[in-house]
This record gives sequence, C-alpha cells and structure tokens, in this order.
Amino acid sequence: MDLIRPRTPTCTRYMLNFDALRESSMQALNRPRGAIRFGPFELDLGAGELRKHGLKTRLQQQPFRVLALLLEHPGEVVTREELRQAIWPADTFVDFDEGLDATIYKLRNTLGDSSENPRFVETLPRRGYRFIAPVEEVRPKTIRARHPLTMAGVLTAAVLALLFGLNFAGTRDRLLGRTNNRRIRSLVVLPLQNLSGDPSQEYFADGMTEALTTDLGKIGALRVISRTSAMQYKGTHKNMSEIAKELNVDAAVEGAVLRSGERVRITTQLVETSSDRHLWAETYERDLRDVLRLQDELALTIAKQVQVKVSADEQTRLATAYSVDTEALEAYLQGREEWNNWTEESSKKSIKYFEQAVDKNPGYAPAWAGISDAYMLLHVFGARSQTFSSRQEAFQKAKTAALKALELDPSLSEAHVSVASALLFQWADAEKELQRAIALNPSNAMAHQWYGYLLSALGRFDEAIAEMKRALELDPLSSNKQNSLAATFYRAGRYDEALEHFREVPEADVNSAYRHHRMAAIYERKGMQKEAVAEIVTALRIKHQNELAAAVQSKFVSSGYSSAKETFLWGDLQENQRQAKDGLLPLAVTIAGDYALLGQTKKAFEWLEKAFREREHGLMYLKVDDRFEALRSDPRFQSLVHLIGLG
Repeated sequence: MDLIRPRTPTCTRYMLNFDALRESSMQALNRPRGAIRFGPFELDLGAGELRKHGLKTRLQQQPFRVLALLLEHPGEVVTREELRQAIWPADTFVDFDEGLDATIYKLRNTLGDSSENPRFVETLPRRGYRFIAPVEEVRPKTIRARHPLTMAGVLTAAVLALLFGLNFAGTRDRLLGRTNNRRIRSLVVLPLQNLSGDPSQEYFADGMTEALTTDLGKIGALRVISRTSAMQYKGTHKNMSEIAKELNVDAAVEGAVLRSGERVRITTQLVETSSDRHLWAETYERDLRDVLRLQDELALTIAKQVQVKVSADEQTRLATAYSVDTEALEAYLQGREEWNNWTEESSKKSIKYFEQAVDKNPGYAPAWAGISDAYMLLHVFGARSQTFSSRQEAFQKAKTAALKALELDPSLSEAHVSVASALLFQWADAEKELQRAIALNPSNAMAHQWYGYLLSALGRFDEAIAEMKRALELDPLSSNKQNSLAATFYRAGRYDEALEHFREVPEADVNSAYRHHRMAAIYERKGMQKEAVAEIVTALRIKHQNELAAAVQSKFVSSGYSSAKETFLWGDLQENQRQAKDGLLPLAVTIAGDYALLGQTKKAFEWLEKAFREREHGLMYLKVDDRFEALRSDPRFQSLVHLIGLG
C-alpha cells in the first residue's frame, strides 16, 4: 500500500459557517455540560479536560474534539467527511487526510489504544471511525432534574461550546472584533512523532526535530529551546501551560513525520502555549534528499507566522541548504542519535555512523562536525579504541575533522564550536570561533556554555556567568547546564549562589558525584566542616566506594576534619591509579589536584606535566582552580600557566 499520496499544489481549505457556529455556541453555553465516562477515562466537556483515574491527562484540542464527536454517537460510524465539516476550521491550512490521521494517532496514543486491537476507537477503512467501548453519562444532579437532555444533545451543545469557547485559531476573537497582539519571541520544537509504525525509524523523527530546532535557532529574534530539553517531553502528556511554565516559552511547534521509501511527509502546527491556541498548520512532502531544504523553508514560514524579523544574512543562511545523499543523511542522523547519549560507548558508535556519512558524501559538513564532537568526547573520557591509542591522538582527530567541517561550510555554527574546543591553549582564537558560532546561531546552547567555560578560565567571571545563564535559558531542563552555571559561581567565589544552583540539579544526574565534591569544597570554604564531610561521603557512595566513605566518616569523628580529608584524598588517589592500570586513563589534572592538596608538590607537578602532554581540557582552569592555590607562587607553576596561554 502506498503510504504517501501525491499532494495537490496547494492545501485544501475547509470552511465552517462561523455565524451559525457562534449562534449555536451561545445557546449551548446556557445548557448543561456534563462528562462522559468510558473505561478509566472521563471526558469533562464543561472543563475541556480528559481525566484518567481522576487525574488530568494532556490531550490537545484537535484530538479532544474528535473524541467528543465520536462519543456523541457511540457505536455508530462517524465518517471522515463528517469530522472534516464539524471540526477543521476555515483559517487553518492543512492537508485534511494527513491532519486527521495524525489526530487519530495522538488520540490513540493518549488512550493507550491501537488500530490493530482497538478498545476504544475502531477504524473503518476509507469510511471513518467508531467508538466501541461502553460509555456512561455523568451530569450534575440539579441539572439532570431540570434539563432532561439526551446524551447526544448534551454532547452536541458541549462540542459547539468547546469549539467556540477554546478560541480555536483565533475564531472567537475575530467574531467579537478582537485581535491577539501577544508577541511570540520564544518557542520550543516538541519531539516530532514517528508515524511509520516502525520503532527503528525513531532516529529519523528525532533527527528532523533537531534539524528544525537548529534552523529556527539561526533566527536571532527568537529564543529557541535546545533539543536536549525538548526531547524530555517525548512520550509525555503534559499540557501546554505546564510546558510553557517549565520552559518559559510563548509557543510550541508540534508535528509528525511519515517516511516511505525515498519520500517524506512532515506535518507541523504552531501553538500558542498560553492559550493552547493553534496559530498555523501545514503539511509538506518532499524527496528525502531535499528534506534539509524543507527544514529551512519551515523555519522561515514559522518566523513569518510569529512575525519576527529575519535579517538578510539569516535569510541567506536559511536559503542555501544543500541536498545530501539519502544514505549519508540517514547515517548522520543515526550518528547524532548515538552521540546525544554522551557516553564513551555511544561516542564510538557515533563515529562509525558519521564516517559512513562522509564516505557517501565527503562534502557533508555536519557529519565532519559530528566526527569532531565524538572524538573530543572520547578525548575527555580518556578512552582508547582501535582507531587511536592515546588521548592526544583523539584530540588531533577531533581538530582535523573540525577544520574540515569549517572549510566545507563556514556558516555552520556547530563547526565553529568544534573548532573552538580543539583550539586548546589558543584562547583568543577559540573566543573568536565561539563568538562566530553564537552569531550564526544565537540559540546554540552549547556555544554559550563553551564560551562560559572559556571566560571562566580567563577569570572574566561576570561575562562567564551571563553566558552560562543564557545556556541554561536555552536548555532549562539540562542538568549539565545547571551544573556548569553552579561551577562558574563556585570559581567566582560566589559560594551561596553556587550552592543554590547545585541543589537544584536532580540527584540522578550523571555528574552527581562531581557535584557533591564541589559542594564539599564550598562548605569547607565556609567553615562548615560537618556539612563538607557529609558531601564527600555522599559522593563516594554514589561511586560505590563505600569502604572509603566509612573510613572518612570514622576519621572525622575520631580525629577531625583535616584527618578525614586526608583519608579521602589518599583513597581517591589509589582509585585513580587503579583505573590507570586498567587503561581507563583518569584525568591527570585530577590526580595532580589531589597531590597538591596533600602537599606533595613534586608529584603534583609530575601529573600536571602529564596533563599538558595529553592536552587535557581541565588545564584551562589552572589559574582559577583552588586546588592549586599552594602552588601558585612556584616558578614552575607560573611557567606552566604561561605555556597554556593564561599568563
């Protein structure tokens, strides 16, 4: 069966008689609006809510209306044409067939239903849909006594009232002579749904979500939430008001992706988060190789819909997308899916995909940037592989790939970030690259974060904090960004603010041990030794070093804080040296810091020299890292500071 039908040149418009709708709706507003119960669900028509076991469940307006109309005629067929005439508004531009298919998909997803074995909504091919579960009307007793309406009558009135009352696409405002002048300056691209029915195609829908996010981020007048925060809403059922509150955005882009062979169809809609009001909808179909151009077209259209200014340079960048070999595009998307997991193993897997992409299309700059990003992560992790044997070799591969990406596409923001991360000890050049990355994509949260790191290392703390705050605004659900902001406050000596932000990071964060070590250092600075020990013990338990945690606690009780800290530092050194023997290459700068705190100056410099040979990123903080305070007057330390460009 052909999953994708040829599209007409323009989308079909559907017209409702809004004068009649308004009259019917005003009458309906004075009638009782009850609720309908089926299975564990209850559709409250008066409140416009769907509840499951009494708890509110997110259901968007369009699926809500379809459900209400199906419940109006339980056990009867509601045709696709009847749904079209009753629900699709005149000023929403959609491919109706695709729009209804996506709406039914969302409804079934919320109800936990399936087309193969339906419990609630049955599909009648080429005809329509039928609600097959038993339903029960729930109405206030006082209303039931005075207004003995039929279930169909209540539902008809309620649906009409709902269509009017929820102000779909601004209809009510226009009928009443009002306009909405709310300015939209921030938005999120929520995870696009995979309509293929094939879970192995999730990477493609996620990749399209990321691509559209990136393109919208190029528009300086918009603040666009990063992919990492947006993807946390995948599979959730939060309503728009909750999303707006958590992300602080004015609008959301929703949609779905359907791929069939070498064709792809993307359905999108723009929703105002404060009112859940649909502002615009459209369906596009393209050859897979042209999907990048489609993303650019979508970004410009959305910018037009929210009425933000797009500069001439931004228009040029959004109009110069290139076609890409379909196999290269697929490999790249799979590589990004792996890389976004931020683990050593996933980084290695991502390299294989990115290399497949450049083998198919050597001029595909994003894939070269992906190779650079993956090798840089492995450089940080200190991992070995069959393709490189040292941290320094991984660094060189990252730098080569980054420069290749920039050569191929100087307008690629991600490539400038990749180059900046590879310009270790060349801080002025790295700063220029990060500034350029931000100019090309002001919503590139990673660019702001890396710029914050650099400014912090240079001791420009006010600027660093501003960049880290911007990164967190763009990626508000990111534990990584929250940790980075807190660490920047710590390096600036603003301890109370650092503690405040560290405490807001979820305990399950992968950097939890690091965070508790930082909090311990802050408490030590504040003279709160008991609290400092508690944080050290917590960090050790997170790392499953329970014996050392018990020893630190015991030493604190018997001998005081200095003895407990010394016990911890020696234990930490032993663990790091064990890992080094196992080939895990712990950061040399970390071991140097432990030796410095223990007063082992000779050993500290040996490990600092090793960190310099391995070109460890941790050295960038040498001037502001308080672990090395006792070494700062030593000529060898001053010489090293000069060598890494910080003197």
